[in-house]
Amino acid sequence: MTIVFLALNIFACTYAYILTHFRSPGQFSLGLSRPNSPKLPTDLGLQYITQRITIGQTEWLETWFIPVKDSTSKGTIILFPGSKSSKARQLLPPVQVFHELGYDTLLVDFRGVGGSSGNTNTIGMREAEDVALSMSYAQKSKLKRPLILYGISMGSAAILKAVSQGEVTPDAIILEEPFARLTNAVGSRVRAMSIPSFPLAELIVFWGGVQHGFNGFAHNPVDYASQVKCPTLILQGELDQWTTKAEIDRIFENLRGSKQLSIFPNTGHNLLVTIDRKRWKQDLERFLKQVKK
Repeated sequence: MTIVFLALNIFACTYAYILTHFRSPGQFSLGLSRPNSPKLPTDLGLQYITQRITIGQTEWLETWFIPVKDSTSKGTIILFPGSKSSKARQLLPPVQVFHELGYDTLLVDFRGVGGSSGNTNTIGMREAEDVALSMSYAQKSKLKRPLILYGISMGSAAILKAVSQGEVTPDAIILEEPFARLTNAVGSRVRAMSIPSFPLAELIVFWGGVQHGFNGFAHNPVDYASQVKCPTLILQGELDQWTTKAEIDRIFENLRGSKQLSIFPNTGHNLLVTIDRKRWKQDLERFLKQVKK
């Protein structure tokens, strides 16, 4: 029994490290390949400006600012990618639609990915700080209001955490495929490997917290939602393999402001704008019309 216990902990500790660390191309070490992509906004005909949000002396967030033409902006959407992704890899398809709808966009790489500093991620815990830094930057730069936050998966969790703690006060938020509880999200990935989730998921969350200095068992976007009062749109795939419909319903129920929920039928954990662009655009347009400056 002792050997089994030790083996489970060694596996969980190693898996947590791999899940939250990135390695650069050509680097031989534990961790996932650093998320990046050669795609640029100009590949889609969008002019952009690369900017850095500095964090102390040695850290930064890299952003792309894409304005609409002729100063006709209806507001600014600040976008955050999901885990294991970057602005170039994941955010350009939704940006195209926001651009068509008349919104400036600020695409943000969390620390550890894309053009930002670092090589780790914390599944939305530290990333909430990056959300707050990006919002502060947008306000200081006097970007056009309303200021609206959009996040995918982990990006949604980071937004909910930042808003619930009072670190940011956006005019609205758009959450695409958020997870409800970190332990459940890890458990679903363990089960996908045909391994029982208990107690391995709990051990992975524990060791991830030890490695990064946080309590992963308290990282629950479903609880953060109860502190959110701004207008919120949730976009979710009906067949999402990582988050159940019941969990999404609970997040939605806990939101305290005006809210909308859109479920995309027969769709898993995918970038929804690439699955049904027409419906995605209609949902966003309907929601954004109700957001006040």
